[in-house]
Amino acid sequence: MADAHRPQIATAPVSSWWIDGAVRDGGGDVVSPAEATGVVWTQADDPGGLAALLEEHPNLTWVQLPWAGIEPYVPLLDASRVWTCAKGVYADPVAEHALAMLLAGFRNLHRYGAAQTWTTQAGRNLIGARVTIFGGGGIARSLIDMLQPFRCHVTVVRRHPQPMEGVDRVLGIDDRAAALEGADAVVLALPLLPETEGLIGPAELEAMEPHAWLINVARGAHVQTGALVAALEAGTIGGAGLDVTDPEPLPDGHPLWALPNAIVTPHTGNTQAMARPLLGARIADNVRRYAAGEPLVGLVDVDLGY
Repeated sequence: MADAHRPQIATAPVSSWWIDGAVRDGGGDVVSPAEATGVVWTQADDPGGLAALLEEHPNLTWVQLPWAGIEPYVPLLDASRVWTCAKGVYADPVAEHALAMLLAGFRNLHRYGAAQTWTTQAGRNLIGARVTIFGGGGIARSLIDMLQPFRCHVTVVRRHPQPMEGVDRVLGIDDRAAALEGADAVVLALPLLPETEGLIGPAELEAMEPHAWLINVARGAHVQTGALVAALEAGTIGGAGLDVTDPEPLPDGHPLWALPNAIVTPHTGNTQAMARPLLGARIADNVRRYAAGEPLVGLVDVDLGY
């Protein structure tokens, strides 16, 4: 029987042993949606299902979403409930993936890995490189920390510019041309919003250095794919490391697969094996905070949509 003094939390639409375990680790009871006041939603892309659940159970006043990117659920956001997501949970593994792509691109590992003969020397240093990061959230902060031993000169582009530790300059989104100029690498680690869709197009790619690498660990729709393919084919930029694409999954036979200066990974910056313990810890922490009346972690700004 559920303890009325413990948080009553539903997990839906699919119950999982590790998610239910995280709720219990946080001091909560896993109950039906009719009995609950909060729900841990376990589906990444089922806004219709969540809308139906909330309409049927207005008693659910807190919704925990499973991923940092909540684009499918933005139309459901309302101020009558508390919304949290996995914002910041996966920052370290995704930042690590971005760093791996940077090193692979800079050191020509993608070409050497495909070679079947002794080739000529190629590559450049990440040490001392000029790196521009679009986004100022958890992934960006983690990557900035990881870049410290490489003594990189870091520029961050974000909606609300403010000083950041380990960053040489912080610019607003309207100053992205200045941020791209002279950069050896450009990393996308920002939310997908109407104003950031198609952010990197022909003009931005043309503004980049001929040797520069574009790394995208955010969302595929930030980049205009046709323009990127054209830039890679023409040598307008040095290369691209893409953990996300538009479309996604990237279809067999797409030009990006065959380009020698493109590294494509199948959205594995954060794998399921990496995600489970991290998301479980976030759920447990938020259930504990919910019980104690403390501010929750990963709060969604209903007005901003992330």
